[in-house]
Amino acid sequence: MKILSAQQTQALDQATMDQEPIRSLDLMERASLAFFRAFCRYYDDTGRSIVILCGTGNNGGDGLAVARLLHHAGYEVTVWLARVSEQGSPDYTANLKRLPRWNAVNVVTLEKGSPLPDIPKNAVVIDGLFGSGLNRPVAGYWAEVLTYLNEAPSQRVAIDIPSGVFADKPSDGVSFRADRTITFEYPKLAFFIPENEDRVGDWTVVPIGLHAPTLAAMDTPYYFTTEHDAAALWRPRKRFAHKGTQGHALMICGSYGMIGAAILSVRSCLRSGPGLVTAHLPTCGYQIVQSSVPEAIVSLDCHGYYWSEVPPTGGYAAIGVGCGIGQKATTSDALLGLLETTDTPMVLDADALNLLAKHDDWMNYIPAGSILTPHPGEFRRLAGSFDNHLDRLANLRELARDKKCTFVLKGAFTAVALPSGEIHFNGSGNPGMATAGSGDVLTGLLTGLLAQGYSSESAAILGVYIHGLAGDLAADHLGHEALLASDLVQNLGRAFYRLKQVHAT
Repeated sequence: MKILSAQQTQALDQATMDQEPIRSLDLMERASLAFFRAFCRYYDDTGRSIVILCGTGNNGGDGLAVARLLHHAGYEVTVWLARVSEQGSPDYTANLKRLPRWNAVNVVTLEKGSPLPDIPKNAVVIDGLFGSGLNRPVAGYWAEVLTYLNEAPSQRVAIDIPSGVFADKPSDGVSFRADRTITFEYPKLAFFIPENEDRVGDWTVVPIGLHAPTLAAMDTPYYFTTEHDAAALWRPRKRFAHKGTQGHALMICGSYGMIGAAILSVRSCLRSGPGLVTAHLPTCGYQIVQSSVPEAIVSLDCHGYYWSEVPPTGGYAAIGVGCGIGQKATTSDALLGLLETTDTPMVLDADALNLLAKHDDWMNYIPAGSILTPHPGEFRRLAGSFDNHLDRLANLRELARDKKCTFVLKGAFTAVALPSGEIHFNGSGNPGMATAGSGDVLTGLLTGLLAQGYSSESAAILGVYIHGLAGDLAADHLGHEALLASDLVQNLGRAFYRLKQVHAT
């Protein structure tokens, strides 16, 4: 799913009106009806009071249309008309005329300096003050209005985008702080920025039938991976497949006290579908891994406690390195030796990334088609500091293009940056996955997909989605607090099966 800029959004709206054709007022009605239907799914108690803040632009026009629809559905609706400008947009004016009169809908007019009305207890406040076309921070009286609403003990819902939040640049100053945002056609880039979490809240995309050919022709570096996107990347096994055709993965992992990371990554790699998986370990991990993961082949390092030598790498389709290996000098030397002597695609994680950050020039030895999976702290060490999270995305894109590798910046809506400059935000996963070992599971999964012949781009997008989906399936019966990394491994099969079912439809 594409993520468009504010300028592209306006162009797509105009193309829809030109090509369908449809009047702007009717397109507004279509959008408002989509919002209304989604809102009623979340707030189906018609006895609750609804307060709708409407500016004088088209976002306010949406709010007025929603007010009319909610009134006809039996909700008690109060509209706050915010006189942001002397004259409203044509569609705002038309919907103001359509608003039911004779006290059917209570209307309060707000002008600069007006006292703010009381908000009914347990009300739901809907924000239609400013839309995605906002080009400067909200200040003065209207900032006071937003602050007042934010401090009220109410549920807050935004139409398309919260007022004061910019769609594709840093949002400064006061904004509406939504518990939920119901947005049209596709998510906004702002929804994936950590500092906007408390501004946007949970968000839902509702389709409004914008012109598909125009949308398809628009270029954007930003995408959102849905379940259908991930299922399109998944490849079913061929009937005559055997272990020799499914790829052989090498996992270099573990050290004294960190053999658990080896177990998680190797198990995950096996669960992802390669024909063979070899684990290269220090000798202290031999009995543990051999007994707990009997399906894996074990290659022993000469060192008892740490990785210290480059094993033979011929015959492997992919190599995963970093999970629990530590940062000893011998391990650092072994990593450099591996990078200098093999062109096999790798997945580099954890301590492999920390060692790379200490030796900047080693990045030049990473084989093309490799995947790097930093968490935010590791990424900062690799790419340097940034002023805000949009700058961090710019750094991520630049690094992926420069190194010709795929980067997986882990976190909420994990960002997968491709060498082409595209960034794909992940649509699966939950906060319960913020637990030790979750990254080890992802490394094994990605290595297994690479070994089966997926490109690094497809392996990263698909693997990150499956990883998150396994977490969602686990959280369905465990909740977030009790979720363990091993639960992710246990649910990988269910996640693959889910995508198989979607792929078949």
